[in-house]
Amino acid sequence: MAKEVFLEDANPQQKEAILHAKGPLLVLAGAGSGKTKVITCKFAYLVKKKKHSPSSIFAVTFTNKASDKMKERICQSLESDIKNAWIGTFHSQCNKILRKEIKALGYKPDFSVYDDDDQCNLVRHILKELNIYEALYKGVASRISILKASLISPEEFLSQGDGFSFDEKLGRVYLKYQDELKRCNALDFDDLTMLTVRLFEENPDILKRYTELFPYILVDEFQDTNPAQYRLLRLLSSTHKNICTVGDDDQSICKSRGADAGNILNFEKDFPEARVIRLEQSYRSTQNILDVSGAVISKNPRRKPKRLWTDKGCGEKVFYCRFNTEDEEARYVARTVKDIYLKNNYEYDDFAILYRINLQARAIEDSLREEDIPYHVISGTSFYYRREIKDLTSYMRLALNHNDNVSLRRIINSPPRGIGASTITKIEQEARKNSISLLTAMNIMLKSNNAAPSLKEKLNDFARIISCISSASYKTAADMLKDIVERTGYIEDIEEERLQNIMELIASADNISARDFIERISLAPPTGSDAPRKSSVSLMTLHSAKGLEFPVVFIVGLEEGILPYFKAMEEQAEMQEERRLFYVGMTRAKDILCLNGVKKRRLYSKVQEQEPSRFLSDIPKNCCQWVEKAVPQKPVTALKPTGLPPKKHLQAYIVGSKVKHPAWGIGIVRDCCEDGGDTKVTVNFPSVGLKRLSVRHAQLERI
Repeated sequence: MAKEVFLEDANPQQKEAILHAKGPLLVLAGAGSGKTKVITCKFAYLVKKKKHSPSSIFAVTFTNKASDKMKERICQSLESDIKNAWIGTFHSQCNKILRKEIKALGYKPDFSVYDDDDQCNLVRHILKELNIYEALYKGVASRISILKASLISPEEFLSQGDGFSFDEKLGRVYLKYQDELKRCNALDFDDLTMLTVRLFEENPDILKRYTELFPYILVDEFQDTNPAQYRLLRLLSSTHKNICTVGDDDQSICKSRGADAGNILNFEKDFPEARVIRLEQSYRSTQNILDVSGAVISKNPRRKPKRLWTDKGCGEKVFYCRFNTEDEEARYVARTVKDIYLKNNYEYDDFAILYRINLQARAIEDSLREEDIPYHVISGTSFYYRREIKDLTSYMRLALNHNDNVSLRRIINSPPRGIGASTITKIEQEARKNSISLLTAMNIMLKSNNAAPSLKEKLNDFARIISCISSASYKTAADMLKDIVERTGYIEDIEEERLQNIMELIASADNISARDFIERISLAPPTGSDAPRKSSVSLMTLHSAKGLEFPVVFIVGLEEGILPYFKAMEEQAEMQEERRLFYVGMTRAKDILCLNGVKKRRLYSKVQEQEPSRFLSDIPKNCCQWVEKAVPQKPVTALKPTGLPPKKHLQAYIVGSKVKHPAWGIGIVRDCCEDGGDTKVTVNFPSVGLKRLSVRHAQLERI
C-alpha cells in the first residue's frame, strides 16, 4: 500500500498518536516535538481512512493564528477545502454554537461580543455608579474573568462572602455586570464558554445533539485550558469519549488568565481508559539547550516527566554572563547580536531578546540603536483596539444591536456633538427607571415635551444617524463603514495616521456582511505586534514568546525579583509558573541560547542590588559556559527615535550585495557606514572570513 500523506515524516510516537482512533488519548508533546503535526494529520486520517465528514470533528486551539495554521495544514493534507469544518478557537466555536442555541438561555441570537476594552469600560461605569474606587476597574475585570473561567456565577460568589470584605463588593459588581450584559444582549469572551457549558448542562437534549454531531474531538495546546473549557470538552465527549488532547504541562504559563495546568494531570483520572503517548524528539533545539531547559523544569513537582532529545547534535554550549549593570548587559547583547550577524550565518530576524517585564526593554533598545541594529517590539495594541477603529465599529454594533449600551456611551459624543456627562446621566436615569436600553430611553426623551430644546437639539443628530444606518441596506460591511464615515463626518480634521487606519479598515471589510465582519473582529485578540518592515531583531516579554522560535535567543534579567518575579516569591504555585516561563523562553532557541543577569539594576527609579536567579543553580555546568564581565563604556552618541530602524550614513554598498577583492575573491557585504570621511565596509569572504575595509583603498569591485 502506498505511504499515506498524513504519515509522511512522522516518527513512531507521532504515528501511534495519529492512528489511535478509539477512546481518549493524551499526547504529552515536549517543546518543538511536532504536536500540531499530530492534530492536523490525525484530522486527515479520520477523514481519509475512517471516512468521517470534516464537519463531524470538533478541532479546537487557542489563537486565531494557530487556528488558521491548522486549517491550512489540514486543507493541504486533504487536498480539498473544508469550509463547513468545526476548526477554530474556543471562543469562535462557542460563539458558533450560541448563535444557534442561545434562545434557550433567554438571549437573542444577534448578541454583541464585548472585548476586553468594552468589558473594562462597563466595569468602570458600574464602579462609578456603586461609589466604589473607579481606578480598580482593571483588577475587578480580571477577577470577574477568573471567576467565569472557574464557572463561578455571581450568586455563588456572593454566597461565599461574609458581607463585609472587599469580595462582597466585588460580588455586587459582578452581579450588576452580568445584569448589564443581559440588558445589552451582550456577552464577554468568558461568557462564550461559560454560557455554552450552562446551555449543555441545563438542556440535555441540546447536548445530546452536539455529542452526536461530534464523534471526535481534537484539542491543541491542552495545557492552556481553564476549568470552563475543560468542562466543555468533557461534556462534548461524554458519549463517544473519542477525545485527543495534545499539550505540554511544562509550557502552561497562562495562570493569570485562568488556565489550569492540572487539567493535563487530571486527564487520566477523568478518563481512566485514556492512552498516554509521549513525544520526546525535538525538531527545534540542540541537545545542550534541551538538557539545560530540561534540568530547570525537572525541579517542578507534579508534572508529567519527559526526556527530550534531538538528532541535531549537542550544538553550542548555553552561554551565561553576569554584568555590573543593565546598561552593560544591554551593550553586550547588542554587540553580540552584531558580531553573530556579521559572520554571515544569521539575518537580524533570526534573533530574539526576551525579558520578564516591559521596563527591561529600555536599555536594550538604546543599545541596539547605538549599534545601528534594526529591531521591533512585539507588544502594543491590536489594530481593532485603536481608538478610531473602535469608534467606527461601535457605530456598526449599535446599529445592529440597539441594546448595546457600551457602544452608545462610546460614540454618543464621538465625533464631538456637545453631549456631555450630564446629558448621558439623564439618559441613564431614564433607562434605569423604565428598564430599557439607553438608545430607547434617548428616543423617548426626544419625543417628550418635558425635555429641554437644547437637550433635544444635541441628541437629535445622533439619533438620526443611528436610525439611518440601522434602516439602510448594505451589500458589504465596507459599504456600511463608508456610510458611517460620511454621515458622522468622522474623518474631518483627523490626523493622517488615523485616516490611513480607517482606510485599511474599510478595505478589509469588503466582500463580507456587516454582521459577519463585526463577529470576526469581536473575536480578534486584544494584542497585536508591531511588525517589522524589514529584517530586524525581535524584542518581547517571555509571555509573548510562546509559540515562537528563533535560531538565536537572549534572555536578560536572570535575577531574583525579575525572573522569578518578586510577586511570585510567597506562593509555590506562582513560583512553579515562573519556572515554566523560563523554560518556555529557553526552548524558543534553536541553535544559540544566551542567558544574562546583572549585579545592580535600576528598578522604579531606584538602583537595587540583584542576586542571581535561583533557577541558574539548576543548570548543569557541563552544558553551559559561565562568565562574569564588564563591558567598557562607549562614547555617548545621539540616539535615534525609539523603535525606528536605524539609517546608515551612506549606503555606498548595500548590505547583502556581492563585491570582489583582488586577492580574496568574492564576498558578501555585512555592514557599511561612514567613518571619519571615509566609507568603511565589512565583508565576509569565504576564503579569509570577516574583513573591515576602507573603500578608498580596498580596490573593491561591485558585482
